[in-house]
Amino acid sequence: MGQEEQMRAELAAEIKEKERRLRGLLEARGAEAVLLGRRDNFSWFTGGASNHVGQATELGVASLLVSRDRKWVICDNIEAGRILDEEVGEQGYELASFPWYGGSAAEQVGKLAAGRVISDLGAGEANAAAEIARLRWSLTPGEVARYQAVGELVSRALSQAAHALRPGMSEHQIASLICTPLIAEGVQPTVVLVAVDGRIDRYRHPIPTDARLEQRAMLVVCGRKWGLIVSATRMVSMGLPSAELRRKHQAVVRVDEAFIGNSVPGRPVGEVFQAALAVYAAAGCGEEWQLHHQGGPTGYAGREYRANANTPHPVLENQAFAWNPSITGTKSEDTIIATGAGPVAVSWPYDYPTIVLTSTGREVTRADILVL
Repeated sequence: MGQEEQMRAELAAEIKEKERRLRGLLEARGAEAVLLGRRDNFSWFTGGASNHVGQATELGVASLLVSRDRKWVICDNIEAGRILDEEVGEQGYELASFPWYGGSAAEQVGKLAAGRVISDLGAGEANAAAEIARLRWSLTPGEVARYQAVGELVSRALSQAAHALRPGMSEHQIASLICTPLIAEGVQPTVVLVAVDGRIDRYRHPIPTDARLEQRAMLVVCGRKWGLIVSATRMVSMGLPSAELRRKHQAVVRVDEAFIGNSVPGRPVGEVFQAALAVYAAAGCGEEWQLHHQGGPTGYAGREYRANANTPHPVLENQAFAWNPSITGTKSEDTIIATGAGPVAVSWPYDYPTIVLTSTGREVTRADILVL
C-alpha cells in the first residue's frame, strides 16, 4: 500500500470511529439525527476539513446532518462546489444545497430528518453541544499525528519570532513576526498576545499595541490547522534578566511541570489542579493563580473548559492539554497530549533554552527565558 492509500485508509478508519461515537449519542438521546454547524465540530467529524469563510465566528458556512444511516452536507449554492471538491468530497456525503438568496439550512433539515434532531446550535432540549464536545476529547492516532505537525509549525514560528526581536520594535511588529510564517503554512492564528516591559506585569491578556520593546517581551499564540489548536508562550530578555524575574520564571515552570507531569489518564483534573496550587504556594506565590485561569483541555477548542480545583472530569487517554500558569511578569505554556506512557509534546521549546524538571517522576522540559 502506497503512502497516499495508507493515509486514506487511516482517515476512513478515523471517520468511522467518529461516526460510531456520534451515532452512539443519537441512541442515548433517542434522536434520529444530529446537526453539526460549529467550525470545531465540522473539523473534528471530517478529520480536519473546514467550513469557514469568515474568521470572526465559530459558526461555519456549511453544516453536517448525520442520521443513523446517512449523512448530508448542507450549505448554500455559493459554498456547495468548494465544500464538496476540497473538503468532504470523498467522505460519502449527500449534498443538500439551497440558493443563497432564499431558503435556509433549517428548511433543509426539516426536509431530510423525519424525527427528532439534536445539534451543537440553538437552545433547549435539542442542544447537545456539551455532549458532542466530550466526544472530541480523546484523540485518535490520526489526530495526534496532525496535532504534532501543527505543533511543530507553531513551535518554530514562535522561536523564530523571539530570536528576531530587537529593541524599538512595536508589539504590532512582533505580532507580525509570529503570524507571517504561520499563515504561510496554513495555520490560522486564533489568539495573538504580545507584551513588552511593564505591560507584561500589568496585563494577563495583553493584545498588541504600539508599545515598543526595551528590555523584556512575552509572546503568546494559539494557532489552528485542521481544526486543532496549539497554544504556546515564550519569554525574551534583552540582556540578562533580573534576579527577581529569574526567580519567578523558575517558579512558574515548576508549576507548569506539576500540571504537565500530573496529567495522567484516569486522574481527576481537579487533583492535577490542586497539585499545581501546592507548587504555587511552596514558591511563595500562592495567590498568583487567582489572577488568571490556568488552562485545561484543548484540541478543537482553545480550551474545552477551564480547569479548577473542583473539576471532576478525569484525564483521558490521548487528551490534549494546554496549561498556562503565570506569575506576575512571566508565564509558561505549551500543548501536550496525556498518555499512559507520559506526556507527549505537541509544541515544545524549539531552538530555545530549556529547563528540565523531574519532580513528578517524569522528565518535563520547559522553555527558559531567551536572552538576546
